Amino acid sequence: MTRLNQTITRWQGMGLIATTLLGTGVFIIPQLTIQHAGDHAIWAWVVLLLAILPLAYVFAELGRKFTHAAGPAYFVSQAFGQTAGRIIGLLFLFAVPPGAAAALIMTFKFLDPLITLSAQQAIIAELAVFLLLFFINRRGLQLSGRIQLGLTLAVLGVVVAMLITAFASNAQPVATESGDSNAVLSAIGLAIWSFLGIEAITHLATEFKDVKKDFLPATLGGITLVGLIFMGCTYLSLLAPDHSLAMVGAFELLLGDSGRWIIGALGLISGLATINVYFASLSRLAWSFSNEGVLPSQLQSLNKHQVPAVALLVFILISALMLVLSFIAELDFDALAHWVNGAFVMIYSASMLAAWKLLSTRHRPVIALGLLACGLFIYCLGSAMLYALLLAAVITIGLLAQQLYRASFSKRGTPL
Repeated sequence: MTRLNQTITRWQGMGLIATTLLGTGVFIIPQLTIQHAGDHAIWAWVVLLLAILPLAYVFAELGRKFTHAAGPAYFVSQAFGQTAGRIIGLLFLFAVPPGAAAALIMTFKFLDPLITLSAQQAIIAELAVFLLLFFINRRGLQLSGRIQLGLTLAVLGVVVAMLITAFASNAQPVATESGDSNAVLSAIGLAIWSFLGIEAITHLATEFKDVKKDFLPATLGGITLVGLIFMGCTYLSLLAPDHSLAMVGAFELLLGDSGRWIIGALGLISGLATINVYFASLSRLAWSFSNEGVLPSQLQSLNKHQVPAVALLVFILISALMLVLSFIAELDFDALAHWVNGAFVMIYSASMLAAWKLLSTRHRPVIALGLLACGLFIYCLGSAMLYALLLAAVITIGLLAQQLYRASFSKRGTPL
């Protein structure tokens, strides 16, 4: 297959992979892991990074040998058949709405140091944002990759400046109560959110100048860089762990009183940009499944801007429903993130099993480590895995019922 845009070097690839994974989570997730594990939160990140690296290695190998836009769904279909691949693809599709709701809840946390909203005001504002994103997306208006990259680099620049100042001034973390091993595992279960999207590296392979030489070290280097940055942000958050937004408290301690505006603005804009990308990608994936006959044909509709507006509306409404249900049930970001993490861990587990079949036997020791990492994540998530299992069961039953329905029409000679 011809490879286009073969321009990415090893170091560029490392930076691109890092910016793909870094987001507003660097300003919030470390503080949440501290709430779980106290002083031992950094160890949660160390364990998580060591567990993620084998997964990243396997995805890099799959990306080099089986490059396809469908990513994990394609790998699984190649190893276990079309139905299995579709289950994984639909699992991803329906895992995103609670993820979008969780991301919006997290994004609104950046308003806390700026304005005070009641719970009712917050849910109304969040639903209004979903409506706004629908109108933005239906016209095909999306942030360019350069703007998205610029936002990520700005976030990274703030974090690096804070770390340099902290080490130069010998700032000392505030002592917090350390959790036991179960608390560390609980923190890992939440921190998985920060590495969701590692499968996206499989789409970058064809754009490297020397994919065989540079893709793997760029992948592992980029993942390691992300892990180190999150460890650094955990250290920074320990400087002001009792602040409503610890990174704001740390910024103001180290660099002055403008922290709530700089962190708040970057977090809010980056968060909304990320959710906008979620919906743009999600609507097109739903449209693709509709064209394949997996989802209802109504989702195939394109508007005058060539945007699958019906699919976009449906999944924004599903995301809004998840947001309302979380408000009624008083679920926070932590709970929704665990549900989404569970779905992705299932997707990654299926990808590792597919790799066992698709890749050569010399890769099996690393694949086994990847499967062990998935097992660790499943243990950390505990009952939160029930959402992923239930979702996978519903999808499987729906696909099998669809196949039986079509088979019964075919036997009777009735056109579908």
